[in-house]
Amino acid sequence: MFLKNISYIYKVFPPHFAPRDLLIGISIGFFSVYAARWSSKMHTKNTRFGEEYGSSRWGTYKDIKPFIDPDPFYNIILSQTERLSMSARMPKFNLNRNKHVIVYGGSGSGKTYGFVKPNLYQLHSSYVLTDPKGTLLPETGNLFEKKGYNIYVLDTIDMKNSMHYNPFAYIKQSKDILTLANVLYTNLKPPDAGTPPDPFFDQAALLWLQATIGYLWYEAPPEEQNIPTLLEILEADDVREDDETYQNAVDMLFEELEKKNPKHFAVKQRKKYKKAAGKTAKSILISVGSYLSPFDIPEVAELVSYDELRFDTYGNAGQKSILYVIISDTDTTYNFIPAILFTQMFNVLCYIADKELGGKLKTPVQFILDEFANIGKIPGFKILIATIRSRLISVVMMLQTQSQLKDNYKDAAETITGNCDTSIFLGGQEKSTLKDLEEMLGKETIDLWNNSETYSQSRSTGVNYNKTGRELKNMSELGMMDRDKCIVRISGLPPFYSDKYDTTKHPNYKYTADYDERNTFDFAKYLRKKKVKESVNIQFHKNDQYKVVI
Repeated sequence: MFLKNISYIYKVFPPHFAPRDLLIGISIGFFSVYAARWSSKMHTKNTRFGEEYGSSRWGTYKDIKPFIDPDPFYNIILSQTERLSMSARMPKFNLNRNKHVIVYGGSGSGKTYGFVKPNLYQLHSSYVLTDPKGTLLPETGNLFEKKGYNIYVLDTIDMKNSMHYNPFAYIKQSKDILTLANVLYTNLKPPDAGTPPDPFFDQAALLWLQATIGYLWYEAPPEEQNIPTLLEILEADDVREDDETYQNAVDMLFEELEKKNPKHFAVKQRKKYKKAAGKTAKSILISVGSYLSPFDIPEVAELVSYDELRFDTYGNAGQKSILYVIISDTDTTYNFIPAILFTQMFNVLCYIADKELGGKLKTPVQFILDEFANIGKIPGFKILIATIRSRLISVVMMLQTQSQLKDNYKDAAETITGNCDTSIFLGGQEKSTLKDLEEMLGKETIDLWNNSETYSQSRSTGVNYNKTGRELKNMSELGMMDRDKCIVRISGLPPFYSDKYDTTKHPNYKYTADYDERNTFDFAKYLRKKKVKESVNIQFHKNDQYKVVI
């Protein structure tokens, strides 16, 4: 039946060729295809739907999960919900990521209680920490004694109760002489001491320090390799303005050394310094004496006369250590001592990692530096913070504001913060800190609704819908942020708006004085026990050696 119908149609309407109709059909088809492609192209443009004004958002557990170590004690605690593994080898998310953290928080924001303490309780590293009020030692020392840590204390407030620190004990190679001279001069020279028009003055002072430190390290017996001996040499290095040929006792020492070894490091530096005329040389020595005058105080001289800190062992395997550096948060007079200490520690630990341990420390060393702006200036710190990561050394810097870092390190401040993969904001009111944080958080795209009502002869209403951009948190909101909240930023991840860590929930909290006053640590008692134990060991070895000889 169907075929009969088709035959009938062909008989009534036979097919024929119509050029005009064919042209019209082709044209319509062409424009239809073009319109379809144009419409498709328009819809595939990079419109970033929903992100037109910004793509910032708050991070979630899914974002932070790859960064958390399965071992809960092998993490840096950033907040109640965020952690960062200490492991150098994790999936691609964490490979080669540095563990440097910079923490901003105004007074009373919980830097010590809510961040420093819980991270100390983790016990995953050897620790070097500043203790601005001297409270961390009695509050946490009991935990470290129970866990078998070696405990060391450098107290710049009450030096009679401090262990001794001799910078000369950590000179490993010639360049360490230059480092020690530089850090001494940088931190002891008053910041408001005017710069002479001739830079030769500062260079000559450094040359004197280099020559004298070099002489002591190469030529003096170990018991004389210290800063008090350096001051004795300074006192004996007299200059007579009216007699250029006059030789003092120090000149004779160097002359004798030159006869034995004309290419000696100390001799070369001394000859460069001696190019200064008599009057200029005297001015240089007076300035050096003025800068080194804090070491004339008997307590300071005693503190640096010999060494008990042994920080070249902190990265060794099998034995963890903690060093409490007690500094005043109101008086910066002696804060040059921690600056010298930290400079040497970074260099010595890197040297040991490279030359003795195959490039990495066996035990990670974490510096937790509260009141970082008040510990003096560490020369070359912007280079150190970029390189120590690979040696399993990490730094946590605690600051009240960003401007504090800029005051000490000027243009290098941005390089230092740029080498910290993680930053935490605990709260504060300083405008530049809030402004920078607002910009770093970025903007998100939000929906904007406008309701309108018009009254005339008849009432009419309308709703207008569009999109706009808004800061994730603006300066005002950051300034009014709840004190129980913090903002964590990790490079490559969205920021996290989280609760601060509840220190009382940490498993090791029960060993601290915050939990029970009976856990208060008595360092003097600990030191007496340690010295008795060491003397017994020494006597044991002596007796053992005597038996072998017999």
